[in-house]
Amino acid sequence: MAVRPQERTGTLERGRSVLATALLGIGLMAAVDEIVFHQLLGWHHFYDRSTAPVALLSDGLLHAVELVLVVGGGFLWADLRRRRALAPRSAWAGLLLGAGGFQLFDGLVDHKVLRVHQVRYGVDLLPYDLAWNGAGLVLLLAGAGLALRARRGRP
Repeated sequence: MAVRPQERTGTLERGRSVLATALLGIGLMAAVDEIVFHQLLGWHHFYDRSTAPVALLSDGLLHAVELVLVVGGGFLWADLRRRRALAPRSAWAGLLLGAGGFQLFDGLVDHKVLRVHQVRYGVDLLPYDLAWNGAGLVLLLAGAGLALRARRGRP
């Protein structure tokens, strides 16, 4: 499909760049969580407070949501690139904000508030919680720092 000249403005869309890559970041971090911790290590499922079939179903639903986020974010990102409207620094900020936000939300809300699962069972949770939430916080802070720099237009 041909792009109309008025669609190729080259005007950077910072907000949409953040949104597109935040969706990608959430989906990618959910995929890392599911692949590494749910499947390869077998440390937990998305919902561990029921039977094994329910735990497996919850992982499948998480997988479906992460795919929708990655595909949707990918389409938004591709549209921004096609129109030369992708703001690179804002895009990196969104990716880190999405990944860190997912990680921290999972560690605090899913693990501690709702208790749908823990990082790992049968061990002292403190080191795992600190590593899990600390990694999320580092990603979130890095994304916030990049977002502020992008907003101010600094290199």
